[in-house]
Amino acid sequence: MSKVCENCGKRPQSGNNVSHANNKTKRRFNPNLVKVRHQLETGQVKTVTVCTRCLRSGAVVKPTVRTKPEA
Repeated sequence: MSKVCENCGKRPQSGNNVSHANNKTKRRFNPNLVKVRHQLETGQVKTVTVCTRCLRSGAVVKPTVRTKPEA
């Protein structure tokens, strides 16, 4: 799975692990990505991988829940 938000393009960043002795080793900061169902403007529903910031801001619209008709 690609570590890129399909909405805003957020990608992993690099940095350092810093020990108590001030030794530095490279590490990766991955974005918090979630697979959600997204409803497009046309009404089509598609599964996308987006960061949680896009979910919270309302940039991704979740589809409404359809209820089953009673028999």
